[in-house]
Amino acid sequence: MIKKYTYGVPVKTDATVQEVPAAEGEIAPFTLREEEGKYIFSYALGAEDCVYGLGEQIRGINKRGWIYKSWNYDDPIIHEGRKSLYGAHNFIVVFGEKTFGAFFDCPGEVVFDIGYSDRDMLTVTSEDADVYILEGESVLKIVEEFRALIGPSYIPPKWAFGFAQSKWGYKCEADIRAVYDGYRKAELPLDMIYMDIDYMKDYKDFTVDPERYPDLTKLAKSMKRSGVHLVPIIDAAVKVEAGYSVYEEGLEKGYFCTDAEGKPFIVGVWPGDSVLPDVLNPEARLWFGSQYKALLDQGIEGFWNDMNEPGIFYSKGRLSDAISYVAAAQGKNLDLEAFYDVTGKFHELANNPDDYASFYHNAPDGRHVHKKVHNLYGYNMTRGASEYFEQYDPDRRFLLFSRSSYIGHHRYGGIWTGDNCSWWSHLKLNLAMMPGLDMCGFLYAGADLGGHGHDTTEELMLRWLAFGIFTPLMRNHASLGTRDQECYVFKDKAAFHNILSMRYAMIPYLYSEFVKCALRGKMLSRPLAFDYPEDKRARGVEDQLFIGDSIMIAPVVEQNARGRYVYFPARMKLIRMKEGVYLEEGIYEKGDYYIEIPLNEVVFFLREGKVVPLAKPAMNVSLLDEQHLYFLRFIDRPTEYEVARDDGETKSSLGTFETIIVAP
Repeated sequence: MIKKYTYGVPVKTDATVQEVPAAEGEIAPFTLREEEGKYIFSYALGAEDCVYGLGEQIRGINKRGWIYKSWNYDDPIIHEGRKSLYGAHNFIVVFGEKTFGAFFDCPGEVVFDIGYSDRDMLTVTSEDADVYILEGESVLKIVEEFRALIGPSYIPPKWAFGFAQSKWGYKCEADIRAVYDGYRKAELPLDMIYMDIDYMKDYKDFTVDPERYPDLTKLAKSMKRSGVHLVPIIDAAVKVEAGYSVYEEGLEKGYFCTDAEGKPFIVGVWPGDSVLPDVLNPEARLWFGSQYKALLDQGIEGFWNDMNEPGIFYSKGRLSDAISYVAAAQGKNLDLEAFYDVTGKFHELANNPDDYASFYHNAPDGRHVHKKVHNLYGYNMTRGASEYFEQYDPDRRFLLFSRSSYIGHHRYGGIWTGDNCSWWSHLKLNLAMMPGLDMCGFLYAGADLGGHGHDTTEELMLRWLAFGIFTPLMRNHASLGTRDQECYVFKDKAAFHNILSMRYAMIPYLYSEFVKCALRGKMLSRPLAFDYPEDKRARGVEDQLFIGDSIMIAPVVEQNARGRYVYFPARMKLIRMKEGVYLEEGIYEKGDYYIEIPLNEVVFFLREGKVVPLAKPAMNVSLLDEQHLYFLRFIDRPTEYEVARDDGETKSSLGTFETIIVAP
């Protein structure tokens, strides 16, 4: 059951697809008070209550004990003290004495104090909002109800489930070909190579540098014939430059965000002075989406949208003021406070809250200052591309995902979790984020495997990949200036081959489970407590997940570990892949066990009564033979399994399944 309560005059977000009539009376189980123009919702938590959700956020699966802010934020250093990341996903489920869900549909700042100020109190502070309260018999039922409220999840083409290699620093065609050659020489599978900002001409969206990429069409076709897709980045901001058609056309049509006086608001990003497309304006949104045609026509079939919080290095006016302020300090004797005051003028330039309060959008329900709708920007940028793809080729599935997002975005594309670091703690964070993202409909999701910032190690890369083979989006991505971390540069190529081969063998299972979850509103990645709600021990397990209906994973997330303790909430069979061979290593009863997991092996656990379809590994998804599947099984009677049999490319083929009877 869903009840909707409206407070103030909420901005229309299009997060939901179902109409829910307004409820009357008080918003149980919360208590409500108003304070300084904000709505404050409070709920007393029981001693054993857990709080799940919030999609992409910091810390663990159970969100109790910290304060979280929904304010999409661009900062390349993610640490445990952060309160905001790149996405705003305002859905939580309280699991305990009373189990219920709550969605706060507000595109401005929302603060979730989940036992931070008071360990036993949940407090949500919001601006004008529609608030949905969901009740159900279990967490999974509430999530299913919420997923029906917000609509079906995006399903990418099947090749997007292959392995991808990316790095900021692939500057030209020769670099792309070198990456391809490196993987092929090492006999490692690959389906995608990503192109970061260096492919553009002077960092201008939808352009290609003719010196670095003299014939992108030819390159894209050549790569595709070899089973590899090129996936370029698109940034949110448009360079201010006379003669640049995207800028001039958008300016003429009034499609950019404006300041209080109605003039284009100038910000600084990669190209320098830039303007922001007004993607809350439906006409401007579709116009910006139509610009992707320039690359689609050259054979590009996938994109990743970036810098769309929107990230701002500086605003033109604030930069000018800072320069003048610092110049006035020239020759002065600066004491401690004066020194920090001067240097702070530049530290305060990026993503300054006052800048977000200084420009405006023209949305269907009126003109809005950006800070009131901030969290909708990345969502609507990706929505614009998706809406244009519907015109360009209505039945075709394109790869599309984004850094910034809001609930509703999940219908148009996936997300990656932003600029993480090559830290073991971020491997743990990657695992912890997946269930929350699933709860909010973001099934096609993943992190930068191996870490984006700082230098990875061979051990960390192998352990991260051993987890990443179970995430729908599987991309190795690193930042400019970090060590090379392509799989072929490391010593133990046999270990990388074993792990990546396992990913391709698992695609019939992962893809089938993904499509079923997307079409039926289910969760792909789940903490143990969701499937075993009565098991109090399971509630405390935050480093294991169920993936799909049949398997449990327990990745190694500690440096130098040779294995780990695993909790089995029920009877399961251990499956080990070693040198391309599947070893069934015994059955474990409920309880805790230490499992040896060498660096060059993949270990997972098969649930009783379940089967897993596997294909013979291949060098890319197009070469997989899925007509001759091998089934891992832990069954004592014939068991059905639905294998997705769509064509992997079109929307109209989705929902095509073959039911296979698997014998014991």
